[in-house]
Amino acid sequence: MKKPPDQLYAERLHRYVTAMRNGMPDRVPLRPFAAEFAARYAGYTCQEVTHDYHKAFEAVIKCCHDFDWDAVVPNMVYVWTGLTQAIGLRYYGIPGIDVGPDVAFQYREPTEQAAFMKREEYDELIADPVRFLYETWLPRVSTEISPKGQPATMRHNLSFVKGGMSMLGYFNAFGPQIERMRRECGTVSSICGMLKAPLDILADKLRGYIGLAFDLMEIPEKVQKACEALMPHLGYIALTGADPERQIPIPIWMHRGCVPFISRRHFETIYWPTLKPIVDALWAQGNQTLFYAEGKWGPHLERFAELPAGSIIYHIDRDNPQHAHEVLGKKFCLSGGVPNALLMMGNPVEVKAHCRKLIETIGAEGGYIMDASAIMQNDATIENLRAMTEATIEYGVYRSPSSPSPPLARLSGTPGLPGWATSPRPRPGVCFPWEEKLKELPPIVGDPHLPERIWNDAEGLAYLYIWHLLLSF
Repeated sequence: MKKPPDQLYAERLHRYVTAMRNGMPDRVPLRPFAAEFAARYAGYTCQEVTHDYHKAFEAVIKCCHDFDWDAVVPNMVYVWTGLTQAIGLRYYGIPGIDVGPDVAFQYREPTEQAAFMKREEYDELIADPVRFLYETWLPRVSTEISPKGQPATMRHNLSFVKGGMSMLGYFNAFGPQIERMRRECGTVSSICGMLKAPLDILADKLRGYIGLAFDLMEIPEKVQKACEALMPHLGYIALTGADPERQIPIPIWMHRGCVPFISRRHFETIYWPTLKPIVDALWAQGNQTLFYAEGKWGPHLERFAELPAGSIIYHIDRDNPQHAHEVLGKKFCLSGGVPNALLMMGNPVEVKAHCRKLIETIGAEGGYIMDASAIMQNDATIENLRAMTEATIEYGVYRSPSSPSPPLARLSGTPGLPGWATSPRPRPGVCFPWEEKLKELPPIVGDPHLPERIWNDAEGLAYLYIWHLLLSF
């Protein structure tokens, strides 16, 4: 008889958290990052789950019901193209509109000449990232927003209304979805929040990879200052979405810092010095970071090993699992390592054998979470996902699980975000500072702090809107 969802949830949460803290639970946890695979399994097209997030939620629930998975993402097909279309974002190919209905959404990186940020605009970004994003970047990435210096139109105004209301509705839908996973299926939400490295932001959404590659060689000092300007904002956004209980990790989606995109010199002088302080600040608040290390990061593992023990979970994509275990396994939990090509083109016998090898090598002493090497789209077969699940349950049982891990530190006070205290720019969380607004108002009577607090709350929504466009959509 299957256990009730509340009992399953408690067991799975304990199993997941114990492994993430590099302990030995009762067995290896299963945490598949199943995106378009969930759509295929539930009988939906890529178009349906990408353009209608309600169907994406239902696909996740069906997978939670049918597979014995410990933790999943409430919606791994995270980019809701209904929102990107409402805002008019240029850089997405939408299933059923720009690409076929059975093709996952596509990111369209601009050419060097059409980059959304020009090389001569570094100083503008460095001086005030929020103002730059609203005034310069957003009009370029949106088909609806009027170019800088031109009058606003009805479509311009509607873009903000539709975009803001849609984003709020979408984000608010995650709470009930997570509760359904817990209440109906006993399944844990595997991640909470959002983080990217400053250099990845420049490469992904501002300069484009080609433009950034030239900048690194020709004006590296500007690139470094831009990354430093982004640091406090990225740390702030990560904290606003963090798990209040400090049990579920904040994911960082790592893109362009791996081999062969940037040199070791630029990793050492720019990428890592502007990412490590953010991770340290999150850990100081008791938050683990999931390093979702897409690509090959083997040459940089020694740098990751400098982080405090337990501060990260390291996800293996194209690295050698044994090498990652040798360098990082004593300090951090590892996850992944099942090649997506194997899940697509292999057979269940091969998948089970590979999973068993991972469990008996890098997972032999705990601190390991079973998952594919990269996010699973609709090319992974159902039979192979079943094989991965069955192998973990069959071979992943530990005979001497460790006692429950102690809770992580919970610190009070203002988070020590890198660059927070010394930055001349408006602080993170603010677009138009209260001090400036106050100059327009008559003298305040009564409680002077009340209007300031409410103003800052509303400011925070506008702040989250622009940064989540940059980070999440």
